[in-house]
Amino acid sequence: MKRCLILVDLQNDFMPGGALGVPKGDEVIAVANRLAPKFDYVVASQDWHPPDHRSFASQHTERKAGDVIDLDGLDQVLWPDHCVQGSHGAELHKDLDLACIDVMFQKGTDRNIDSYSTFYDNAHRRSTGLGDHLRERGTKAVWILGLATDYCVKFTAMDALSLGLSTSVVPEGCRGIDVVPGDVDRAWEEMRAAGVSVVPCEDLG
Repeated sequence: MKRCLILVDLQNDFMPGGALGVPKGDEVIAVANRLAPKFDYVVASQDWHPPDHRSFASQHTERKAGDVIDLDGLDQVLWPDHCVQGSHGAELHKDLDLACIDVMFQKGTDRNIDSYSTFYDNAHRRSTGLGDHLRERGTKAVWILGLATDYCVKFTAMDALSLGLSTSVVPEGCRGIDVVPGDVDRAWEEMRAAGVSVVPCEDLG
Protein backbone atom coordinates (compact mmCIF):
# COMPACT_ATOMS: atom_id res chain seq x y z
CA MET A 1 0.00 0.00 0.00
CA LYS A 2 1.48 3.32 -1.09
CA ARG A 3 1.81 5.85 1.71
CA CYS A 4 1.40 9.55 0.97
CA LEU A 5 2.33 12.48 3.20
CA ILE A 6 0.33 15.69 2.67
CA LEU A 7 2.05 18.92 3.74
CA VAL A 8 -0.58 21.60 4.27
CA ASP A 9 0.25 25.27 3.60
CA LEU A 10 3.81 25.49 4.93
CA GLN A 11 4.04 29.04 3.60
CA ASN A 12 5.69 32.21 4.86
CA ASP A 13 2.46 34.06 5.61
CA PHE A 14 1.42 31.31 8.04
CA MET A 15 4.71 31.43 9.91
CA PRO A 16 5.32 33.66 12.97
CA GLY A 17 5.66 37.23 11.70
CA GLY A 18 3.66 36.46 8.57
CA ALA A 19 0.43 38.12 7.54
CA LEU A 20 -1.60 35.34 9.15
CA GLY A 21 1.02 33.85 11.41
CA VAL A 22 0.25 30.66 13.33
CA PRO A 23 1.96 30.61 16.73
CA LYS A 24 5.01 28.32 16.57
CA GLY A 25 4.08 27.39 13.01
CA ASP A 26 7.73 27.29 12.00
CA GLU A 27 8.30 24.35 14.35
CA VAL A 28 6.56 22.00 11.94
CA ILE A 29 9.14 22.45 9.19
CA ALA A 30 11.68 20.20 10.89
CA VAL A 31 8.97 17.58 11.45
CA ALA A 32 8.06 17.65 7.76
CA ASN A 33 11.69 17.30 6.69
CA ARG A 34 12.24 14.40 9.08
CA LEU A 35 9.14 12.47 8.08
CA ALA A 36 9.09 13.00 4.31
CA PRO A 37 11.70 10.32 3.47
CA LYS A 38 9.60 7.70 5.25
CA PHE A 39 6.80 7.98 2.67
CA ASP A 40 6.41 6.70 -0.88
CA TYR A 41 5.63 10.21 -2.06
CA VAL A 42 4.84 13.66 -0.72
CA VAL A 43 2.36 16.27 -1.89
CA ALA A 44 2.10 19.86 -0.69
CA SER A 45 -0.65 22.44 -0.80
CA GLN A 46 -0.20 26.14 -1.40
CA ASP A 47 -2.76 28.81 -0.61
CA TRP A 48 -2.69 30.92 -3.79
CA HIS A 49 -5.11 33.83 -3.59
CA PRO A 50 -5.74 36.57 -6.13
CA PRO A 51 -5.11 40.00 -4.54
CA ASP A 52 -8.85 40.79 -4.46
CA HIS A 53 -9.93 37.55 -2.80
CA ARG A 54 -13.24 38.10 -1.05
CA SER A 55 -12.11 36.29 2.10
CA PHE A 56 -9.81 39.27 2.75
CA ALA A 57 -11.16 41.81 5.22
CA SER A 58 -9.63 44.54 3.05
CA GLN A 59 -12.27 43.80 0.40
CA HIS A 60 -15.17 44.69 2.70
CA THR A 61 -15.79 48.20 3.99
CA GLU A 62 -16.43 48.53 7.70
CA ARG A 63 -15.28 44.96 8.28
CA LYS A 64 -12.21 43.66 10.06
CA ALA A 65 -10.24 40.43 10.24
CA GLY A 66 -12.08 37.90 12.36
CA ASP A 67 -15.56 39.05 11.34
CA VAL A 68 -17.81 36.41 9.81
CA ILE A 69 -19.87 37.24 6.71
CA ASP A 70 -22.06 35.38 4.26
CA LEU A 71 -20.05 34.74 1.11
CA ASP A 72 -22.11 33.14 -1.64
CA GLY A 73 -24.17 31.22 0.87
CA LEU A 74 -21.34 30.12 3.14
CA ASP A 75 -20.15 31.50 6.46
CA GLN A 76 -16.76 33.09 5.80
CA VAL A 77 -14.23 34.27 8.36
CA LEU A 78 -12.51 37.40 7.07
CA TRP A 79 -8.72 37.20 7.10
CA PRO A 80 -5.85 39.63 6.65
CA ASP A 81 -4.53 39.65 3.07
CA HIS A 82 -2.31 36.56 2.86
CA CYS A 83 -0.68 34.16 0.40
CA VAL A 84 -1.30 36.46 -2.55
CA GLN A 85 -0.25 34.87 -5.82
CA GLY A 86 3.41 35.51 -6.60
CA SER A 87 4.17 37.14 -3.25
CA HIS A 88 6.91 36.25 -0.79
CA GLY A 89 4.21 35.33 1.72
CA ALA A 90 2.83 32.67 -0.61
CA GLU A 91 6.20 30.94 -0.96
CA LEU A 92 6.98 27.79 0.96
CA HIS A 93 9.21 28.26 3.99
CA LYS A 94 12.89 28.46 3.04
CA ASP A 95 13.90 25.62 5.36
CA LEU A 96 11.43 23.13 3.91
CA ASP A 97 13.21 20.51 1.82
CA LEU A 98 11.56 21.14 -1.53
CA ALA A 99 13.32 18.14 -3.07
CA CYS A 100 11.05 15.87 -1.02
CA ILE A 101 7.87 17.25 -2.64
CA ASP A 102 6.64 15.28 -5.63
CA VAL A 103 3.75 17.55 -6.60
CA MET A 104 2.10 20.78 -5.44
CA PHE A 105 -1.59 21.64 -5.44
CA GLN A 106 -2.73 25.27 -5.29
CA LYS A 107 -6.00 26.26 -3.67
CA GLY A 108 -8.03 29.38 -2.98
CA THR A 109 -7.55 30.63 -6.53
CA ASP A 110 -11.21 31.62 -7.08
CA ARG A 111 -11.78 35.08 -5.57
CA ASN A 112 -15.39 34.23 -4.71
CA ILE A 113 -14.82 31.24 -2.44
CA ASP A 114 -12.23 30.17 0.09
CA SER A 115 -10.56 26.77 0.07
CA TYR A 116 -9.37 25.40 3.39
CA SER A 117 -9.12 21.81 2.23
CA THR A 118 -6.31 20.60 0.01
CA PHE A 119 -8.95 18.62 -1.94
CA TYR A 120 -11.82 21.05 -2.61
CA ASP A 121 -13.07 24.58 -2.19
CA ASN A 122 -15.30 25.17 0.82
CA ALA A 123 -18.51 24.41 -1.09
CA HIS A 124 -17.05 21.37 -2.88
CA ARG A 125 -17.84 23.06 -6.19
CA ARG A 126 -14.35 22.57 -7.58
CA SER A 127 -11.64 20.03 -6.94
CA THR A 128 -7.95 20.88 -6.74
CA GLY A 129 -7.16 17.59 -8.50
CA LEU A 130 -5.52 16.00 -5.46
CA GLY A 131 -8.19 13.33 -5.07
CA ASP A 132 -7.81 12.23 -8.69
CA HIS A 133 -4.03 12.26 -8.32
CA LEU A 134 -4.15 9.95 -5.31
CA ARG A 135 -6.62 7.64 -7.01
CA GLU A 136 -4.45 7.37 -10.12
CA ARG A 137 -1.52 6.38 -7.94
CA GLY A 138 -3.51 3.74 -6.13
CA THR A 139 -3.17 5.51 -2.80
CA LYS A 140 -5.31 4.16 0.02
CA ALA A 141 -3.79 5.95 3.02
CA VAL A 142 -2.63 9.50 3.74
CA TRP A 143 -0.86 11.16 6.63
CA ILE A 144 -1.32 14.90 7.11
CA LEU A 145 0.61 17.67 8.83
CA GLY A 146 0.76 21.43 8.49
CA LEU A 147 -1.07 24.67 9.23
CA ALA A 148 -3.42 25.39 10.72
CA THR A 149 -4.87 22.53 12.77
CA ASP A 150 -8.30 24.11 13.16
CA TYR A 151 -8.73 25.10 9.53
CA CYS A 152 -6.82 23.68 6.59
CA VAL A 153 -5.53 20.56 8.35
CA LYS A 154 -8.97 19.67 9.72
CA PHE A 155 -10.79 20.26 6.43
CA THR A 156 -8.15 18.33 4.48
CA ALA A 157 -8.48 15.38 6.86
CA MET A 158 -12.28 15.40 6.67
CA ASP A 159 -12.25 15.45 2.88
CA ALA A 160 -9.69 12.65 2.76
CA LEU A 161 -12.03 10.53 4.87
CA SER A 162 -14.96 11.37 2.60
CA LEU A 163 -12.96 10.00 -0.32
CA GLY A 164 -12.51 6.67 1.44
CA LEU A 165 -8.87 7.19 2.36
CA SER A 166 -7.40 5.88 5.58
CA THR A 167 -6.53 9.22 7.17
CA SER A 168 -4.01 10.05 9.88
CA VAL A 169 -2.79 13.37 11.26
CA VAL A 170 0.63 13.82 12.86
CA PRO A 171 0.14 16.04 15.94
CA GLU A 172 3.78 17.14 16.26
CA GLY A 173 3.54 18.49 12.72
CA CYS A 174 0.49 20.70 13.32
CA ARG A 175 -0.08 24.05 14.97
CA GLY A 176 -3.39 25.88 15.34
CA ILE A 177 -4.57 29.46 15.20
CA ASP A 178 -7.49 29.39 17.72
CA VAL A 179 -9.42 32.37 16.31
CA VAL A 180 -12.08 31.45 18.86
CA PRO A 181 -10.45 30.04 22.01
CA GLY A 182 -10.90 26.30 22.03
CA ASP A 183 -11.03 25.93 18.23
CA VAL A 184 -7.90 23.77 18.18
CA ASP A 185 -9.17 21.37 20.83
CA ARG A 186 -12.52 21.15 19.07
CA ALA A 187 -10.78 20.41 15.78
CA TRP A 188 -8.93 17.46 17.29
CA GLU A 189 -12.19 16.19 18.81
CA GLU A 190 -14.04 16.52 15.49
CA MET A 191 -11.32 14.72 13.57
CA ARG A 192 -11.14 11.84 16.03
CA ALA A 193 -14.93 11.51 16.15
CA ALA A 194 -15.07 11.33 12.35
CA GLY A 195 -12.53 8.52 12.22
CA VAL A 196 -9.22 10.31 11.72
CA SER A 197 -6.29 8.59 13.43
CA VAL A 198 -3.89 10.78 15.40
CA VAL A 199 -0.48 9.19 14.89
CA PRO A 200 2.60 10.55 16.68
CA CYS A 201 5.94 10.73 14.92
CA GLU A 202 7.39 7.90 16.95
CA ASP A 203 4.85 5.50 15.47
CA LEU A 204 6.04 6.29 11.95
CA GLY A 205 9.44 4.73 12.47
